[in-house]
Amino acid sequence: MPIATVDELMTLLGEGAGVWDMPDRSGDPVDILDHDRQCAELLRRDYPVDEELQVAGLVHDIGHQLRPGDDAGHGRHGADAVRALLGERVARLVELHVVAKRYLAATDAVHAARLSASSRRTLVAQGGAMSAEEVRAFEGDPAFAAAVALRRADDAGKVLGLEVALLESWRPVVERVAAARG
Repeated sequence: MPIATVDELMTLLGEGAGVWDMPDRSGDPVDILDHDRQCAELLRRDYPVDEELQVAGLVHDIGHQLRPGDDAGHGRHGADAVRALLGERVARLVELHVVAKRYLAATDAVHAARLSASSRRTLVAQGGAMSAEEVRAFEGDPAFAAAVALRRADDAGKVLGLEVALLESWRPVVERVAAARG
């Protein structure tokens, strides 16, 4: 179901408060809203001029809200929901954050060892670590570097009690990205 307006998107993001990536709360230690805001803040810090990447971080896990329990498909569901509103690049990054997890599991042993228990468990449902052929193909994708940056922020943005900007402070950024979509 495509999200038609920034207001609708902000409402959906706000509804992530008190909602976890796993219905039984066995996943991330923070709710979806806190996780998404942490991820976006990390990207704003590290990529201050790339607002599309920051917004992709903010919305990357809405697929969990749209289709609870479909961890393997949550990137695709989120991408489909935001594509018309936020543009192809944001949607592609949302979809690729799961693919980038598989990439990092295959290519970065330190990163793979630091995955949360929930991320390690869901990696299996998401296809496991990439094969050498899949790694080469993904490295050739124009969105590769940004997708890996999003994934690293995704894995780091799970800190219980971390103070980050309020959701509403992201509205002007989301509005700019929506206005510039192409």
